[in-house]
Order: sequence, then structure tokens, then C-alpha cells
Amino acid sequence: MRASLIQLSVDASESADERRRRAASLVRGRKGDDLVVLPELWTAGAWAYDRWGADCEAVDGPTAEAMSAAAREAGAWLHAGSIVERDPDGTLYNTALLFDPAGELRGHYRKIHRYGFDTGEATMMGGGEDVVTVPTDFGVVGLAICYDLRFPELFRALLDAGAELIVVPAAWPAARLEHWRLLTRTRALEEQVFLLACCATGKHGGMQQGGHSAIVDPWGTVLAEARTAEQEETVTADLDMTEVARIRTELPVLRDRVLDLARS
Repeated sequence: MRASLIQLSVDASESADERRRRAASLVRGRKGDDLVVLPELWTAGAWAYDRWGADCEAVDGPTAEAMSAAAREAGAWLHAGSIVERDPDGTLYNTALLFDPAGELRGHYRKIHRYGFDTGEATMMGGGEDVVTVPTDFGVVGLAICYDLRFPELFRALLDAGAELIVVPAAWPAARLEHWRLLTRTRALEEQVFLLACCATGKHGGMQQGGHSAIVDPWGTVLAEARTAEQEETVTADLDMTEVARIRTELPVLRDRVLDLARS
């Protein structure tokens, strides 16, 4: 299967509506791909806290409507990154959306680990509680978002839920780029999954995004990576999903697990 990460530029020069239209056009241009991925909070900006109240929406709001149509026109599965979701009770969530090639919303995930250390997301948003996987035409897809990368227990839970491929939209800071590179490879290697990590580029809320979106295979090998933190670009790779089972058989690390703290 062919996967593409659209390393979208997210900055204050565009409104959310303008960026929706541009992102939809980029997705429509990926006809022939099986899976297309967008970054975290690309409509409002992950670091533009002052925009969240104005740009929040429901899971069936304007971003979902635009992305559903784009997925249908591209004929591809679309991980539409994440939105600032407003629950009917008023709580905000950082919520990822996954659409099938017919434009149907097949899964959504509320980010469990909120970044900010008592500021920003950590204080302004609620935390998700559910580990989410979605069966697709090419395998079981696990959902995580950005800061989640620092918490291996979530990725082990996704593995136990059947994940063969994990998608991680992000707005990772450029200042910690080496952490991004290390953690994306580590999570793919330890769970023996394909990992698709799509990070925004651009600068907003005073924060330069890290870019360097990457597609990593179950050996921890980077199959494709964006070249910079400054440039908007699309990263594409062909994935042989049978490699997941082959590698898990050839190096049966997962079989040799002893400690299972979550169940003890």
C-alpha cells in the first residue's frame, strides 16, 4: 500500500477556512494513494492557544465536512490530523479523525497525554480515555497524537489491540527535533509496526514546528523523511504490510514479554 504524509505549513498568515481549502486541495491531489495523513491541530494551530476558542468545532464540523469530501475525491483513507473539538458539554479535546475512501468517519481519538506542564493544552483541554484502533483495507491502524510518543504504555496498548500500523500527527517543536527522530523509530521498532509520523512546519504561537515527517518500518528503518522543518512537502513510501507478520516471526520479541503491568 502507498502512504503519504502532507507536512502542511501552519502559521498565522492563513485563517482556518483558508487552510481547510488548501489542505483539501492537497489531499485531492493524492489520488492513487491508499492512506494520506495530515498534522496535528493544523486548522487552529497547536501553539496558538488564543485561537482555540474561535476555531474549535464538533467532530462533524467544517473540517470533518471538508476532509470527508477530500477523502472521497481522492479515493483514499485519510487521517485528517487532529482538530480542536468542542464537546457538547463545552470541554475542548485534541481529537484525531480517520475517514475511509467513501468519506465516512471510521474512527476518532481524543489525545490522552496533554502537553504543557500546567499550561496550554494541559489546562485548556480535557484528556481522552480510550485506546483507539480502526480496521482498514490494509491492516489495523492505531491512533496517537504528538506528545503521546513519550508514553510507551499507550503504544503497547495499541499493539495489544491489534495495531499493525500507527499514525501520529504532530506539531513537534523544532528545538526537540532529535527527540522526535529517536522516538518515532523507537516506537516502530519496539511494537514492530509501521509508524507514520506527520509533523507540521511553519511558525505560530511563537513556536517553530519541527517538520521532518517520517515513515518508519517495523525494523525501525526510516523509509522516507521530509528534508527540513521549514518547507511544506509531501513524504511518500510504499509499504508491504506483510512485513509486520514476517518481522514478528523472524524476531519474536513480542512473544517473549514477561511483565504486563497494565494487567497485573
